[in-house]
Amino acid sequence: MKAKTFIGNILIAGLSALLTIIIYTNYFQEKIKGPDSKTQQQKALDLLEDTSLVNFYQGNIPESEFYDFTLAADKSIHAVVHVTSKYNLENNDSYNNSFYEWLFGEKYNQPAVSFGSGVIISEDGYIVTNNHVIEDSDEVQVVLNDKRTFTAKLVGADPGTDLALLKVDSPVLPFISFGNSDVLKVGEWVLAVGNPFNLTSTVTAGIVSAKARNINILDNKSNYPIESYIQTDAAVNKGNSGGALVNLRGELVGINSAILSPSGSYSGYSFAIPINLVKKVVADFIKFGEVQRAVLGISILDVNSEIAERYNLDKIEGVFISGINDGGAAQEAGLKEGDVIVEVNKVKTNSVAELTEQMGNYRPGEIIYITAKRDNKKKQFEVLLRNMLGNTKIVKTDEFFSILGASFQQVDNVDKRRIGITNGVRITEIKKGAFRKSGIKEGFIILKVQGQEVANVDDLKKILSSEDEGAIVELEGLYPGLRYMYVYQIELK
Repeated sequence: MKAKTFIGNILIAGLSALLTIIIYTNYFQEKIKGPDSKTQQQKALDLLEDTSLVNFYQGNIPESEFYDFTLAADKSIHAVVHVTSKYNLENNDSYNNSFYEWLFGEKYNQPAVSFGSGVIISEDGYIVTNNHVIEDSDEVQVVLNDKRTFTAKLVGADPGTDLALLKVDSPVLPFISFGNSDVLKVGEWVLAVGNPFNLTSTVTAGIVSAKARNINILDNKSNYPIESYIQTDAAVNKGNSGGALVNLRGELVGINSAILSPSGSYSGYSFAIPINLVKKVVADFIKFGEVQRAVLGISILDVNSEIAERYNLDKIEGVFISGINDGGAAQEAGLKEGDVIVEVNKVKTNSVAELTEQMGNYRPGEIIYITAKRDNKKKQFEVLLRNMLGNTKIVKTDEFFSILGASFQQVDNVDKRRIGITNGVRITEIKKGAFRKSGIKEGFIILKVQGQEVANVDDLKKILSSEDEGAIVELEGLYPGLRYMYVYQIELK
């Protein structure tokens, strides 16, 4: 009897355990994990069996689904040249003394050499490079990617944009087609092609990390610098200056110009001149031999939170007009001090750099449409652009001033009030010639010549041209921001 009872208890216990397992498996566990859920192990197995992932790890994804740099490189590398600039030290004033001649002997007459890059932009041999690559050189040579060498002619150069145009005589050269820098987007892939460290054409890749960057490297080069750089993280080093920045279609979107670096070599960011600005400057060089600058006749500031609060602006956007010249293009069009410029010909201008870049695309005598906010309401203005002399004509540098090696510009009313003068002509550029030898610097404002007041460029030309060749002429004036008057003597040759 006891045996039967024992066996019965074992059977009951076994059946209970079996029933418990069945109930847990089919009810409680189902509630915990849900009807459609999978275990982590199963999910991992499913991922490994996913053919797309397997293809990814095995490199079997079709090429069209990845960015391919080879097309852009192939379309650009043959049109980027090596630029060699030679400088005759005998013509350099700093070396023009007997001590150097005694010290260096025959070596004194040997030229110094610097290197850079350039981009062929037409099959008949026009080449764009940086002004600082060829500045003050006595001879410029270019070497093509196929090793052919040419002596280049300088068509035009402009310190304010750091651009120069060269020309070589050769039929049917490889060239890069222009893109559109206005539609270039932050995050877009680009290639930098140049000749770093005197190597042949080298390609590096990066993305556009910012646009309309102003890094203030041209302020001491020109009174009207245009800095609105494309910033990239493509590696650019010494010798890359003047090289190409291209998009993945192989279109030229910029000319590499500068790096920010404590060591002089690439350390993170490089900067390129937007190609839309380059196109206009190149056209000016070809048509007029020099850049035609259109000015609005205004003083401008970036809109920030302080300005927005002070003038009750509804948004922190655009470019604030802080001053306006009497009789200038902006005033004639109806713009006023306190207006905020937000567009030029429907292109947004959200900073001073963007506005100066857009203005660099136009010439005196052209009409543009500016959208500005007044009392937080948008209004469009038709503006007839003027040159730096205040009229709508194309400016052509006079041969007389070219011989003297300087360019000049009348001081506008805003600067006159700021400096505290009533007349004056500013020296905007100094090249080789009498002005450089005198020691005078760019930015100097000439108030008097031979004791006669100078109100404009015509006055300056009239006085200087009345003097005999070889005459010593005395210039009196000042440098903005400095306290003293300066007197220079130049010899007319």
